[in-house]
Amino acid sequence: MLASNYQQQYLKTKVETASPGDLTLLLYEELYRKLNMAKSHLEKDQDIEMFERIDGARAIMYELMGTLNFEYAIAHELRDLYQFYVTQLNVFAIKKQPELLDAVIEFAKGFAETWKQALQISKSGKGK
Repeated sequence: MLASNYQQQYLKTKVETASPGDLTLLLYEELYRKLNMAKSHLEKDQDIEMFERIDGARAIMYELMGTLNFEYAIAHELRDLYQFYVTQLNVFAIKKQPELLDAVIEFAKGFAETWKQALQISKSGKGK
């Protein structure tokens, strides 16, 4: 089995056994990864690869929107935030202005870090 097959199997197992909180963290981390890859492709003038990563990032944003529980007020705010950043990605796809992509990268990085900390607090029982 090739190394990439082992990596795919590991990721599949990780996703299948993850808690909802861990899955959300995986989405934020993958969003951040795809956006950074898009930026790298932008810098190398690899438009096809860049747009593939942008499409993947948008799909993750829509997945995050689909997981929101609107019984909580924060869900509405998160939806608006996700929609704002999807719009930023759409504008970036048209104008290819790096600062638009950088703003979405910073959002993804911040949310991944914050979510990771929240999970650690939750798992340690200190958040109670």
